[in-house]
Amino acid sequence: MNSINPPEIGPRLQAHRKELKLTLNDLATMSGVSRSMLSEIERGNANPTYGTLWHLTRALNIDLNSLVSGASEERSDRIDLQPGNMTPTIRSADGSCTMQILSPAGMVSMIEWYLLSFEREGKLVSDPHGAGTIEHLHCTQGEIVVRSAGNEMIVRAGETARYAADVPHSLTSVGAGSVGARAFLVVASAEVGTNTLRASIRPK
Repeated sequence: MNSINPPEIGPRLQAHRKELKLTLNDLATMSGVSRSMLSEIERGNANPTYGTLWHLTRALNIDLNSLVSGASEERSDRIDLQPGNMTPTIRSADGSCTMQILSPAGMVSMIEWYLLSFEREGKLVSDPHGAGTIEHLHCTQGEIVVRSAGNEMIVRAGETARYAADVPHSLTSVGAGSVGARAFLVVASAEVGTNTLRASIRPK
């Protein structure tokens, strides 16, 4: 598993934690990273994996690239580039779908976007998200069956589906060929979008 060990990581992490007036126990509870591991990271005695840093930055609501590089998150005229090896990647429970997290951690409560790569007949099954959440799926390769509550539809390359995600929902790669589907997925909370859109796609 990839790890990173620049000496500045520990002090930066500690500074963000103290700025939010969080104890090590608080951050451990919020991130799922043990208190002892947090202590070792802050003192520079442990090499955190990218996965560990991802959980910590989500808990602290800061950008992963900013933590690693020390770059300011203040708006500027420069272009902020996130290297490919710094893009957080997670897999579905059965491993048949890979999700690259493209949205910055600071927007997680409002909107998130992902690049999805399915194995042939791969599946991504989700429990209901928060009330009013809508997902926007744009298929770029293959075909994907979208299921939202009792509704079902096939989405083909070039097409975009929008559906309620505050109910049980799933995505399944289908169609001929030896490779699975690929798609961009945007997850928008109730604070994003319009009431008209939500009403139009609410399951009957």
